[in-house]
Amino acid sequence: MSGVPPGSTVTKSARYGLDGAPGYLHRWVPDSKGVWHGETATGFSSVKTMALISETQTYDTFLANTRGGALYTIRIPRTSPLKPIVKKVRTSTWQTFESLVVEKCGAQSSLLTAIDKDTGSAYLYAVGHANGTSTVIRGLGKVPGTFKDPVYSLGTPEGQPPLFGE
Repeated sequence: MSGVPPGSTVTKSARYGLDGAPGYLHRWVPDSKGVWHGETATGFSSVKTMALISETQTYDTFLANTRGGALYTIRIPRTSPLKPIVKKVRTSTWQTFESLVVEKCGAQSSLLTAIDKDTGSAYLYAVGHANGTSTVIRGLGKVPGTFKDPVYSLGTPEGQPPLFGE
């Protein structure tokens, strides 16, 4: 999240980064003078990729897949120190995806595009409100086209309400 859109209920900015080899999750937040300060959490070496699914006044939540194929939510309280709360969503089959891109869909759900860069394939999923292993995920099929770009991301335009996937 890079800024606060007009009309948003989220009033704080944060930027996140995943450094997979050593397993670091980084967060940078600005102080009242606009100077960015960073914090790090360890234990994320198995995370392959992650995408923001929820923003609130008190936490941000990411959907993440692991090299072993599991799918998790990572809830990050906006308080310091950086202490993520990890919940399993699925135990297997998500290891092939190198990129996850999430777009808000309705009041409490998301559209997830999962990209396998090795095959150039992308698959679309409807993801309900995140609730651990009870989270509803419905496959909507393969997305037409070839997806081999090095980076995929999605920015929420100004004025859009914040994501609410959890």
